[in-house]
Amino acid sequence: MPWLQVRLAISPEQAETYEDALLEVGAVSVTFMDAEDQPIFEPELNTTPLWTHTHLLALFEADTDADLALNHLKLLTGAELPEHTHEVIEDQDWERSWMDNFQPMRFGQRLWIVPSWHAAPQPDAVNLLLDPGLAFGTGTHPTTALCLEWLDGQDLSDANVLDFGCGSGILAIAALLLGAERAVGTDIDVQALEASRENANRNGLDPARFPLYLPVDLPAEPADVVVANILAGPLVGLAEQITRLTRIGGRLALSGILAEQAEDVRAAYAGCFDLEPTATLDGWVRISGTRRR
Repeated sequence: MPWLQVRLAISPEQAETYEDALLEVGAVSVTFMDAEDQPIFEPELNTTPLWTHTHLLALFEADTDADLALNHLKLLTGAELPEHTHEVIEDQDWERSWMDNFQPMRFGQRLWIVPSWHAAPQPDAVNLLLDPGLAFGTGTHPTTALCLEWLDGQDLSDANVLDFGCGSGILAIAALLLGAERAVGTDIDVQALEASRENANRNGLDPARFPLYLPVDLPAEPADVVVANILAGPLVGLAEQITRLTRIGGRLALSGILAEQAEDVRAAYAGCFDLEPTATLDGWVRISGTRRR
């Protein structure tokens, strides 16, 4: 069914007032959006920072009288409304729309990521069937793409791999399909572990080759290859642990890092790793190297 959408241009200080007021006058959902493409990365724990110029979008049932709702909103807030617009938007199947736009993608020379509802474009290639579910990691984000390309270029024969922050399991499963003997996945999100497990089953992998752990339960056994596609702050903070989890002579790939954060991350690992030149894609980077001590 269609919806009435009201858009308000607000400041962060107005957010709570207008969110509460919109819900009071009958909005079924309220969403905050960046009005100026001003990114916010790695907010402080338990905070919800907003952009300097924020758009607040509220959805009402289609038969709502827009003028009446806006007048009620003005009365509730006791002030003139900020700049605003309203329009009727048609409903759509958002999940189907997303699925239609998620197409098979090639990474490196051998590897394809194939949505589980698509046929593989090259049946004889290394095809990873993926349904991300609620977890991060489809290959569409530059950080995942950088890690997949790196894995495709490695000799993973008989390697033990650790996917630190496994999300959908895409990196660990790719490593296994590319020849790794075993891959361990760990994530702080239990939904990620479930998505990883389902994607491994979808690709016909023996669960014994892909054990999954919450970080608190992760064994301390060093791996031959470690991939960590998380964020720059955690990568710096966890450098000592990630180093211990990489055997001497083992290979490491880190991503989830903005270009301007690269030097801080490199500095955190340079003491124990021989680092390769930083790889860049769309403002994001991958840092890789070999542990020397």
